[in-house]
Amino acid sequence: MVYFVGAGCGAPDLITVRGKNLLEQADVIIYAGSLVNPELLGYARKDAKVYNSAYMTLEEVLAVIEDAEKEGLNTVRLHTGEPSIYGAVREQMDRLDDLGIAYESCPGVSACFGAAAGLNLEFTLPEVSQTLIITRQEGKTGVPDKEKIRSLAAHQASMAIYLSAGMLDTLRENLIAGGYSADTPAALIYKATWPEERSFVCTVDTLPLVAKENHISKTAMVLVGQVIAHSNYARSRLYAPDFETEYRRKKQ
Repeated sequence: MVYFVGAGCGAPDLITVRGKNLLEQADVIIYAGSLVNPELLGYARKDAKVYNSAYMTLEEVLAVIEDAEKEGLNTVRLHTGEPSIYGAVREQMDRLDDLGIAYESCPGVSACFGAAAGLNLEFTLPEVSQTLIITRQEGKTGVPDKEKIRSLAAHQASMAIYLSAGMLDTLRENLIAGGYSADTPAALIYKATWPEERSFVCTVDTLPLVAKENHISKTAMVLVGQVIAHSNYARSRLYAPDFETEYRRKKQ
């Protein structure tokens, strides 16, 4: 059996209880060594076989899984954050389907939520934004035309931008060209929830400068939107005295 486990966004205690249990029980662990906190391997059994997929191709990963299956062993494929977001898991699952190998997924805390926690941020403030767009700046790997930053920026929603810290000049240009004003609040969060986390609240216009001044070019999340300023928002109707719910009557 193969378990795709989300390692969470950095801090080893932010893995789910289920994910921790699966790590503790695993015979074989293949972890994304370029991003997963190695402290998580402290949950593994001393006799577990551990592989770092940063040095492996897809075919090599699958070969390890196949060998484990032949021996009747359980494998944990440990991905950074939440595997369903930029996890490259579907291509593995489809191949496992071809091979007749069973698998399950265990969710994790993605970096945008770790970044929000570090800033005590709410992405969905009433009358400011009710939408969170999770995306990335186009680089060596393209994105569909309708999902380019310029198109998404037109919505003026809260935005969490992955894999783009090395392209902030281009990102700034596209955000402004798409509709965000230059003074729209933004934040740059380096290694969210790790001990070395650093967070900088700035504007869309100053994102490249902030990154340059603080020597940040990778492993950072960009957040954009008026919610970062957390001002001029409306109170939640759910908790308003004059709002009736299944559990509470209106209060005059």
